[in-house]
Amino acid sequence: MAGHSKWANIQHRKGRQDEKRGRIWTRIIREITVAARLGGADLALNPRLRLAVDKAKAANMPADTVKKNIDKATGNLEGVHYEEIRYEGYGIGGAAVIIDTMTDNKVRTVAEVRHVFSKYGGNLGTEGSVAFQFKHCGQLVFAPGTSEDKVMEVALEAGADDVVTGDDGAIEVLTAPQEFESIKSALEAAGLKPEVAEVTMRAENTVGITGEDAIRMQKLLDAIEDLDDVQAVFHNAEISP
Repeated sequence: MAGHSKWANIQHRKGRQDEKRGRIWTRIIREITVAARLGGADLALNPRLRLAVDKAKAANMPADTVKKNIDKATGNLEGVHYEEIRYEGYGIGGAAVIIDTMTDNKVRTVAEVRHVFSKYGGNLGTEGSVAFQFKHCGQLVFAPGTSEDKVMEVALEAGADDVVTGDDGAIEVLTAPQEFESIKSALEAAGLKPEVAEVTMRAENTVGITGEDAIRMQKLLDAIEDLDDVQAVFHNAEISP
């Protein structure tokens, strides 16, 4: 089925993440810590930890670092206790923003999040204020030029919920969160390597933002991303400079 073009925004996001590569390890370590604490150290029985370890490998994190943080989380080494907290709010032009954090001090974290929203022209909302505009799902995005027929055939055979082709030819495979790993494996086994592969909060509809508002929105998102306790930021802004 047809869908709105997302490729430019995805490439833009990846580029900005690459610029902040030094922060990536910190966020992966927190994810490993929480995943191991909640689900145990056995990768075969803990899909969330398995996904976090895959991210660590993709970021070239040493295996010893991964193991040390799993051990901390499961009580074999002394470590920090992190709490997961989600914040919701509005950016420029009413764009919806979801912020996932992991923190050892939630008073500090909420103060920092509220300050950034206020400083850059957004508003921190209440729980549930924007989450209904997003769907929790697995998302695999293939670059323009990838065979749509092949992706569709493999993905739907493996149990994907939907295959969406953007106006620019990018192909998006959507899955239930619990089916993400098996569908990703099936696609990769067929020689189809996604540019983006993650369990995410996907916006159901986007808000177009251009000109000065686009610049302001990007500043807001960058400031949120730069907060130490932030793990992930999801939004429905379609930013066009």
